[in-house]
Amino acid sequence: MLITTTSNIEGKRITNYVGLVNGEAIIGANLVKDFFTTIKDVVGGHSGAYVQALREAKSIALKEMIDQATRLGATAIIGVDLDYQTIGGNGAMLMVSANGTAVIVE
Repeated sequence: MLITTTSNIEGKRITNYVGLVNGEAIIGANLVKDFFTTIKDVVGGHSGAYVQALREAKSIALKEMIDQATRLGATAIIGVDLDYQTIGGNGAMLMVSANGTAVIVE
């Protein structure tokens, strides 16, 4: 599955716009914070564990979006946008959402 943030794919022709697709992943920010208190792996001003948690959430959101596009018969997703936001009381959860337009290309 081709995935791009642009509205077209160079060298490919979009033959059909299938529809909007999305995927979400939610991780508990408090669980991540608790993890940091026991394992201090801060290197160069960023935490490897937190980065890994964000990457995993992004991967889950993208996979859900791709699965939805595949079920619709799409061969690519264009205009992909990733959003990160905290939800719940005191930002207790972190949500990653992936959105795009499923298309058929040749």
